[in-house]
Amino acid sequence: MITAIVIMALGAIVLGAALGYASVKFKVEGNPLVEKIEAILPQTQCGQCGYPGCKPYAEAIAEGEADINLCPPGGMEGVRKLADLLGREPTPLDAEEKPKQVAIIDEATCIGCTLCIQACPVDAIVGAAKQMHTIVASLCTGCELCVKPCPVECIRMEPIAENIENWKWKYPVFEIKRAA
Repeated sequence: MITAIVIMALGAIVLGAALGYASVKFKVEGNPLVEKIEAILPQTQCGQCGYPGCKPYAEAIAEGEADINLCPPGGMEGVRKLADLLGREPTPLDAEEKPKQVAIIDEATCIGCTLCIQACPVDAIVGAAKQMHTIVASLCTGCELCVKPCPVECIRMEPIAENIENWKWKYPVFEIKRAA
């Protein structure tokens, strides 16, 4: 009996060591350019660029399959940052730039169908079936994906008032570079 346990333990150790070696030897590194591009994107996961999320869009940009001006939530500021990173000229945004916004649910009208919860890519909607739902404003990215599936049209988008935390320069800021 003990012999069988020892043989099984040795087999597990050998297989574990082989798997450990294989994971180090055949490790696949991610593309660092994709990670840098993804860090610039707004992480709304809204699909307005034509890709299912920010990471697939970043991968398409890195591979040269997508232009840098397809992200309305990122706006022209995002296009400029991507152009700087990739050494390209900034191109006008492909869609209309919208102000930052947040979803608001009219809680008196909500029937608790959960369709908005299923549509939200960032889990910013809280509620249960046949119960009133509400938006966690700090998590909402303003992607508008919850508006369309609502059967009673109780969700509306409201612009976020500009304050010190979300204010940004309206015009590009130029750096002064010193001569070496």
